[in-house]
Amino acid sequence: MARIAAVLLPLPLPEAFDYAEPDGMGLAVGDQVAVPLGPRLVRGVVASLRDAAGHNRPLKTVNSRIDDPPLPESVVAFVCWAARYAVESPGYPLAMALRGLRSPPPRPIRRTFPTGAAPARPTAARTKVLETLAASPEPLSPPDLARAAGVSSGVVKGLVDEGVLAVETIPAPDNLFPPDLTRPGARLNIGQLAALEALNAQANPGDFAVSLLDGVTGSGKTEVYMERAAQVLADDPDAQVLVLLPEIALTQAALDRIEARFGARPAEWHSAVPPPKRRQVWEAVASGRARIVAGARSALFLPFKKLALIIVDEEHDGSYKQEEGFIYHARDLAVARAKLAGAQVVLASATPSLESLWNAQNGRYQWLRLNARHGAARLPDVSLIDLREHAPERGRWLSRPLVEAMAQTYARGEQSLLFLNRRGYAPLVLCRACGERMKAPDTDSWLVEHRYTGRLVCHLTGFSMPRPAACPHCGAKDSLVSVGPGVERVEEEARSLFPDARVAVFSSDTMMDAASTRRLIEDMTAGHIDILVATQAAAKGHDFPNLTLVGVVDADLGLRGGDLRAAERTFQLLAQASGRAGRREAAGRAMIQSYAPDHGVMQALAAQDRDAFVATEMAMREMSGLPPFGRLAAMIVSSENPVLLEEFVHTLAAAAPNAENLEVFGPADAPLGLVRGRRRKRFLVRADRSVDLQGFLAAWRARVKVPGAIRLTIDVDPHSFL
Repeated sequence: MARIAAVLLPLPLPEAFDYAEPDGMGLAVGDQVAVPLGPRLVRGVVASLRDAAGHNRPLKTVNSRIDDPPLPESVVAFVCWAARYAVESPGYPLAMALRGLRSPPPRPIRRTFPTGAAPARPTAARTKVLETLAASPEPLSPPDLARAAGVSSGVVKGLVDEGVLAVETIPAPDNLFPPDLTRPGARLNIGQLAALEALNAQANPGDFAVSLLDGVTGSGKTEVYMERAAQVLADDPDAQVLVLLPEIALTQAALDRIEARFGARPAEWHSAVPPPKRRQVWEAVASGRARIVAGARSALFLPFKKLALIIVDEEHDGSYKQEEGFIYHARDLAVARAKLAGAQVVLASATPSLESLWNAQNGRYQWLRLNARHGAARLPDVSLIDLREHAPERGRWLSRPLVEAMAQTYARGEQSLLFLNRRGYAPLVLCRACGERMKAPDTDSWLVEHRYTGRLVCHLTGFSMPRPAACPHCGAKDSLVSVGPGVERVEEEARSLFPDARVAVFSSDTMMDAASTRRLIEDMTAGHIDILVATQAAAKGHDFPNLTLVGVVDADLGLRGGDLRAAERTFQLLAQASGRAGRREAAGRAMIQSYAPDHGVMQALAAQDRDAFVATEMAMREMSGLPPFGRLAAMIVSSENPVLLEEFVHTLAAAAPNAENLEVFGPADAPLGLVRGRRRKRFLVRADRSVDLQGFLAAWRARVKVPGAIRLTIDVDPHSFL
């Protein structure tokens, strides 16, 4: 053998495996290959090649090169970097990079066309078939042609057998078209033009650079980054652009805006894309034909041939954190992906994360600020409603000042949005007789009542059951009561207060697919809805022209139970929700209901003083050495055997390496101590920024042998503390 190929496999293996390269195969980094692993052949990707001189150990040989597009070297490097960052097997991110190839290709299209021959025996049915085919603007398969002509399939088959018609098979089109770069862009104001010029001047082609596009809601950040994308695509005919979006609900609106700007719909990548379409997108990205991709966090792992620009819209959003499987934060990985590809990154938000603001303040990121709304629109007036003084009526959740404002808005023919970040009808169902709280089996998670379906649902595990007539614990009949409001309950109240108003709910439970989401957004935009009750699905990214009032039903919700980002997340979410109001000429206002109006978050929202909130929050984080001034990681250990779990976490605690400027807290019971029958314990590691946190975690894990009945998960930079 002349060379040794280190091959990464999409399996939970700690490193690449070495294989001998057969003479004349001519492998390159990124090639997909079939290699033996035990008794079977598996797909892998060549991570590196080295000279075999001096190697005296027998190696298995690469079986063959797979005829699929190779992964670009920057993608292979990104997979390896992501694995090291997450302290995880490289097989997990590699499996994500190859995900599109696991999908079957779309079925080829069978197209019927006339040969020019005349039928030997013309009949009315045969004539109808030929006329239908001639008039059809689209290719028709034999079954479709028979249906369109209103005849049996035998008539079409007879014409094919006779040679009057022929059938050919062609690949299914992917309906991906190049962007039209001759289309005029948006008219930008002075602030937007300055931001665009700074983006254009920041990086030469092939240079890595990061910018934070920090603009108030409605300031026109989307127009700025789309014009930057247009410039990137015009400068290089091979350049590709990735637009990351935090919610599938936002994807449709983003796709429409991109299509309006470039005259072509971008490639779409998220969990709702059908598998055959997913494979088409993967192949189009690999070949470079897909020049604009819009999608969820996993789109970072697509095999871009020449990635030039990554846009992370709503960069602060918690949905960018992947909490299961391969755990990562898409914002952080986007920056690494761009560095390895020599691309530019634009992080856009009205309420940037403290991490991004810290990087901007320290000069790591270019900081571009848009402080005014676009056009004649201005920021909404924000007022606080003290629920201690204006308590809603018993069994109600909307205070009198908010109801009066809704009545005035409705009378003017304008729209209201009631924001409550809680799905379902009620977050808790309990028994008045025995006090039992309905929980999912083998999980410490309350069951949420959903009136639309009549079921109790666990939003953590997906378990659901019909709402029982009697308490499962004590057997008492008609004793179960719903506690607290969800969006369905607020909708019920809105309908009772305004019986003639058109009321709708926008949440992930009611918008089950892209089509229903699109219909609701179109109805709201067109003014066919008077009152929209919504979770965070509608709190960001949407532009409803006639929406002038936002009412926050429970502003204190995000502050309960708390973690280090509780105040930050609450401020971001409520500022985004409030920012939906008054995005056109009509003045908007936001009314925030709270039992703690004196809390710093509420005061900052009312004053619309983000900078003061950020300064206070930053000072608290710095005193505690918490992100962005320090680093955090979590170790979550779980098992179905509580005795074995207790023994193992004490063994794990004793094995922690000694390290300076680093603290280990735990083991402690996780707040959700039981999930799917597994008991859970947590360690929390806090380290100064100078510490190699990943190296510490890897060394710690290597010191113990994890029993088969134990599951150990590492979460670098945790966002959930449950």
